[in-house]
Formats: sequence, C-alpha cells, structure tokens
Amino acid sequence: MTRGKAVRLAAAIAGASMVAACSGTGGFDLSADTTVSAFDGGDCIVVTAALSPEKIELFQELASDFNDSGAEVNGTCVVVDPYRKSSGAAATLLMDGWPTDGSEGELPVVWSPSASTWGAIVNEDQGRSLATGGTPFMLTPLVIAMPQPMADTLGYPETPIGFADIVELANNPEGWAAYGHPEWGPFRLGKTNPNFSTSGLSFTVAEYYAATGKRSGLTVEDLDRSDVQQLVSDVESAVVHYGDTTLTFLNNWYRADARNTALTYASAVAVEEKSLLDYNSGNPDGITDPGETPIAPNVPLVAIYPAEGTLFSDNPYYVLDADWVSEEQKAGAALFEDFIQQPQNQAKVLSYGFRPGNPAVEIGAPIIPDNGVDPNQPQAELAVPDGRVLSAVIEKWGEQRKSARVLLVLDVSGSMGDPVDDRTTKLDLAKQAAISSLGEFKDDDEVGLWVFTTDIDQNDVIDDDPGYVELVPVSRVGNVRERLRNEIDRYPPLNGTPLYGVTQSAFDAMTASYDTTKINAIVLLTDGVNDDGVASDDSTQLNALINSMRSGTEGSRSQPVRVFSISYGADADTATLRRISEASNAALYEAANPKTIEQVFLNVVSNF
Repeated sequence: MTRGKAVRLAAAIAGASMVAACSGTGGFDLSADTTVSAFDGGDCIVVTAALSPEKIELFQELASDFNDSGAEVNGTCVVVDPYRKSSGAAATLLMDGWPTDGSEGELPVVWSPSASTWGAIVNEDQGRSLATGGTPFMLTPLVIAMPQPMADTLGYPETPIGFADIVELANNPEGWAAYGHPEWGPFRLGKTNPNFSTSGLSFTVAEYYAATGKRSGLTVEDLDRSDVQQLVSDVESAVVHYGDTTLTFLNNWYRADARNTALTYASAVAVEEKSLLDYNSGNPDGITDPGETPIAPNVPLVAIYPAEGTLFSDNPYYVLDADWVSEEQKAGAALFEDFIQQPQNQAKVLSYGFRPGNPAVEIGAPIIPDNGVDPNQPQAELAVPDGRVLSAVIEKWGEQRKSARVLLVLDVSGSMGDPVDDRTTKLDLAKQAAISSLGEFKDDDEVGLWVFTTDIDQNDVIDDDPGYVELVPVSRVGNVRERLRNEIDRYPPLNGTPLYGVTQSAFDAMTASYDTTKINAIVLLTDGVNDDGVASDDSTQLNALINSMRSGTEGSRSQPVRVFSISYGADADTATLRRISEASNAALYEAANPKTIEQVFLNVVSNF
C-alpha cells in the first residue's frame, strides 16, 4: 500500500475499535507473494485459505492433518487448501475485487491475516461484515530484538528498557562508546514502515504511548503535543532504514552475523517474538526449505519487552461472507476452525514459536528464556487506538519520520524497449512507476536521478563514456519534484548495460556526499546483465564492487549507503542483483512480470 492508501484505509475505520496490530505484510517478490499448490480436491468440498506469510508452514501441516481426518459436511468430504498472501495485499484485493483467474490465488473461503486490524479495515470499507468470526488462532507480541551482548551491556532484563532508553542511546553522540563499546558505533534502530507493515504501525503507536505515559486512550490531541512529537522524532532519528517487512532486517542481520559484523549492522529492530525465535534457531525467514539445515547465529538476539508495554498480533480466523463462498464451504471452514483450536493442534502452534490462541493451552517451549524470550512478558499490553487516532498516527509519522536521501538509477538499455503489450514497453512502465513513487517522498527528502546505458553521451561531449547521465542531482524533493517527473521521461531505450561500473559510480557518489542525518540509499533498476562492451569475464569487476560496498557498509564508523535493487523482467540477472543488495545490507525486489513494477517500486520506496 502507498502512504496515501494506508491513510485512506485508516481514516475509513475512524471510530471503530481496532483489536491488534502486528507484522506480516509485504514481500520482496510480488509474483511469489501468492504461493498456490497444484491442489486437486477431487469431489470434496474445497476450503481455500489465504494466510499471512509467517504462518503458512504451520497451516500447511494442520491442513494436511485435517485433510486426512475424514471430515465431512452432509456426507461430502472436506479438504483445506492453504496459500500465502500478505495481509495488506489480501485486504486490498478484498476491497477492490479479487481476480477470478487465479492470478492472486483462488478465491478464498478463509482469510487469516496477521491481525484483526485488517478485518476491521475491510469490513468498514465494504460497509458490511465481509470478514466474519475472527477467533484468534495464535498470538505473538511485538518486541525489540537486540543482540545479546548489547542487551547485557544495558543490564537487561534486570534493568527494564523502554523508549526513553532508546531515545537516550539514539541522541548520545558517543553511541555505544558511552557504554564502553566504541567498536559497535552509533545506536542503529530498524523498523518497518507503518504504511506497509503493521509491525511498523504497532511500534509507532507504542512510541506515541510512551511519549504520553499512557497505555490506552491515545487521542489526536496527544499527538499534537510538542513533547510527544519530539520524543517520536528522536526515536525515528536512530532508524537505519524502514521497509515493508521485517525479513529485510532479519536476513541482513543473519548474513552480517556470518561475517561477524552483526553488532555494527543494527542495535535493535522491532519484530514479532515469533520472528526472533526463528532467527535464533538459524531460520531468519521462518521457512525451512527442503534440505536446509538451520545454523544458529553466532550472536543470538534477546527479546526486549518495552517497559511501557507492547501490542499483540492475534492472527484471526475469518470465514468470508462473500458471494463466491457456498454454505457448504462455510460449514467446512467451521469444521477446520474447530480442528485448529483443539489442544493438540494448539500445541503445534506453540512448536512454531507462537503463543496459543486457545487460553486453555499453557505456554511452554520454545517460548523459554534459553531462546531469548520470556513467557511471563509482556507485563503491560497497550490498547490499539481507534481509527481516527490511527489515521492521525500515520499522518504524523509521515512528518516526523527520518528523512531520506535517495538516488534513482534507471536502466535505459536497448532491451528496456521490449514490448509488454501492443501499447507499452518495459521502459514505459518503469518510467511511470518511478514517477508514481515520487509522491511517496516528503518535501524535505532528497532525490536524484541517473539513467544508464553504454554510449549514452550521444553528443560526444565526454571523451570517456561513463555509462550514465545525471539528469537531476540529489536535491530537496520539494524543489525538484516536477523536474524529476519531466526528466524521467527524457531518454529512449538505447544500448548496452554497464551495470557494475554504474553501480560503483553511484555508490561512490552517494558515499562521498553521505548525510548522517538521513537514510542514504540507491534504487537500482535493470532488466539485464552486465554488458559494458569491454570485458568478457567480469567476475573480477563484480567482486571488486561487492568488496567496495561491504567495506563502506560494515564497521562501527561505516557510512552505509544501501542499494535496493529491482530485478525487472524475466532476463534480469537476479542472482547478481541480490549479491549487490546484500553486500550493502539492503534487499532485492523482483518484478519478473513488468506489469507489477509500479507496486514493486512502491514497496522499495517503503524503505525510506
């Protein structure tokens, strides 16, 4: 969702009581956001279930057990077919119209987003109860994940840690040196974007509560207080970057840990307790691939439960009251709901790192102190404010978030002229996506624009072809927004793809002009492989680029310029782009289908 979309949705639920907020929205590859098996239900009643990604593996196991149980409705067998669909994406589809062609997954009978917030949004938007029921399937609190040596240094858990402590760390010019560890550098905070991720929204709400000293009853008037705005701005100033999902942070943290640089990547990240357990088990993305053997990190994370309190996700089980859902499917969905609430199945919930939704089932392993969590925490739960306040929180965050300094680097090589349909090319769609994304930046952000291809200097003004043209220098967006829109459309598809050289030039330029008060990043979009017309074996050049980015990104005194790359179209060198992004502790986004590029671009911009 864009910021405008998120604010519109939040405003739509003004006056409604929101149940909970949590993480679980978004994904890097939109084409992979929906995971649909080749499922054949035969003559059985098929209950399709769209689930937020963090619980897909668990639901698949439970569905398999249920399908083998012989459940029937009026003598007809019932089977459940679960697939992955991020909460925000599913909510938008339910409001705007779910495609019937299967491109977004089969029409769901059951929907289980990460939080009841999404059901309230959909119901309010539709003016009726489309998402009905909503029994919590499992619970997990939002925590602040911190490397154990850092938590130990702060005296946690004997010494409670709250947002005031984060503010103190963020504002201390000595950083961790004030605690005897100059090698850890400044305090670096990671959190997701509240317009895209409800973990980010929960954390932002918690910030406002901490600033007011309240645990419930947050008001719009509270948000306008100068002292409240100052504390939130102070917390946001420590952010390394935002994002649409916590997996960006956890995967980067895990890779940094393998290089023994975890302590200089981030000091704390707002995540779900379940995600922290996955990380400590050596499974940072929460999904075990076939043949994968998880390896625990060298430096485990500790779950800090903020002293002021936190919020829970509740993973509701909704049976959709939609025209495509039959009465038999509703009855089958009710049978599956009863099945997953049984104590033995709620024990499986626990084994996956969630707290049981059924209060009759006790909390136990893996939610134990040895795994970095505390089953007796949190001691205080924060109430999610009503929709009017929630809308205001999002708007205020848009004003108070850390500013960004971003260089857009767009491929205009010849292959970008390939047609997508009879009327548009890949470059047409990419340009439009870049133009649309400009609306996501606030006036005080800074954005620049390069385009790149070989022999781009058509007038031979430059003796040595640099492979790119700077169309707009990195400048305050409020001063150049219209110029950016106009310049993006200036170049047609041209020649080769000097990917490595241009990436190095962009990285060097942004590092040389680094601003410590802003998120410094590059958005790199390309549809091809490195083709500079010079080297036949360019592995040396790529390795030099990777080493250069790592040296600039890692270390206590690093100036991290993060390269968020977009692999565009079916022929892009996805593996290389992933290496580039990972070397800069950023993330790769994929748009194998060019028609998804606008949404992908918006997801990328969620990091700023």
